[in-house]
Amino acid sequence: MRQIVLDTETTGIDPNDGHRIIEIGCVELMERQLTGRHYHVYINPDREVEEEAITVHGITNEFLADKPRFHEIAQEFLAFIDGAELVIHNAAFDVGFIDAEFARIKPVRKVADHCSVLDTLAVARRKHPGQKNSLDALCKRYGVDNSNRDLHGALLDSEILADVFLLLTGGQTALSLDAGSDGGDSGQVIRRLPKDRPGLAVVRASDVEVEAHEAFLDTVEKAGSEAVWRSA
Repeated sequence: MRQIVLDTETTGIDPNDGHRIIEIGCVELMERQLTGRHYHVYINPDREVEEEAITVHGITNEFLADKPRFHEIAQEFLAFIDGAELVIHNAAFDVGFIDAEFARIKPVRKVADHCSVLDTLAVARRKHPGQKNSLDALCKRYGVDNSNRDLHGALLDSEILADVFLLLTGGQTALSLDAGSDGGDSGQVIRRLPKDRPGLAVVRASDVEVEAHEAFLDTVEKAGSEAVWRSA
């Protein structure tokens, strides 16, 4: 299964009031494994970003002035998400904005025509009813490091959500006996290893160790037991 974990930042909260997308961030999962592929773009919305929104994501009108318009990136964005299941926290918000952007260009498209959608907020509410299920709350609950999240950012939030999603949908994540009954903070923190890290060393048994092992197996068989290592 190909899944795209997606987040957006916007000029305001309602596309029906003419608010626009200003950032899209996506990371790719294949068979629940991060592939390293991602899609990230800032977008000039051709309108002012509200001050309240800037306090959330820190993206200013001046920064967006030289960025491409949505219609200029629409095809490459669609190519990246096409056929995948989108994993989004509070999916109605992001999908509503994406559909509003697609509605402004020809041919008109809808997310539902190209992708299925999984809402992690709905999943979290079913699994943890009556509790806080914001992305920050889920990070704390599952021990996901979001210490770099002083401001919201679409790519950073999609990377964090990918970690949360895998834990949220992967069953038991810790063997700690003092973990909370709601799957609470186990003290474990997810940190990605660098891609250029050295390969793991492979230590093979020496000839002497192999001979000693075979001698032990001979002893096992002489005692009337089966040496399962030889039948594997």
